[in-house]
Amino acid sequence: MPDARRTPRHGHPGRVRSLLDELDTRSGEPIAEAAALLLACIEADGIVHVAGAGHSLALVCETFYRAGGLAPVRPLWDPSVLPLGNALGSTHAERTEGLGRSVVRDAAPEPPDVAVVFSTSGRNPYPVEAAEECAARGVPVVAMTSSDASRTAAARTATSLADHATIVVDTAAPPGDVLHPPGAPRTAAVSTILAAYAWSRVLADLHELASSRGVELPCWMSANVPGGDEVNRALMARYGGRIPDLGVPSPRPHSETAGG
Repeated sequence: MPDARRTPRHGHPGRVRSLLDELDTRSGEPIAEAAALLLACIEADGIVHVAGAGHSLALVCETFYRAGGLAPVRPLWDPSVLPLGNALGSTHAERTEGLGRSVVRDAAPEPPDVAVVFSTSGRNPYPVEAAEECAARGVPVVAMTSSDASRTAAARTATSLADHATIVVDTAAPPGDVLHPPGAPRTAAVSTILAAYAWSRVLADLHELASSRGVELPCWMSANVPGGDEVNRALMARYGGRIPDLGVPSPRPHSETAGG
């Protein structure tokens, strides 16, 4: 009978762990730089604008109103790029020129704000335009993308997401995203795991840097721990007027719960 303690080091789990190690190797320094950029934004009372389309919206959700996550985060998105409800339509929207630029113009970010754009390939118009428009407004961009995937992806824009970024965090996601079976992969996409890990590393580095400078980060708390509701109410009062997606605070406890 196989030793269950050794199984995770082989096969698909082992390949995932290898990619996490590769991400650490490629992006340790950019992650630290991203953390410093975010801290400067927060210290200057800026907002972190986060964009993505299709399944990269899972990463936008990971940054927004998340237990343990930053409170001054505004999602940049359009309902048409969400696959739920109209999958084919979301693909079309991500490839439609002008939409990414329009979403940024509506939000009107400006310094000292920062933008974070998630896109594994970084070659569709929506994320590229979002990054380009933010950069044109003087807002530095952190690109969460994969150089390997970008090199082989269909070029639907003259430039890539990385071309408009101040900092590029290379997630090391493979072309086509999938890992299994080895040699001819067809399933087990890994880009979400890698990008979520990269974002978690940014937050950890940000915390360490803020602590070293005596800065208390404005982070959501789970409402399932003592004091969580009180912390979240204060953060909602502080940022609710600047981040429309937070909505109007409600006295009902369940609407004060940060995700997770």
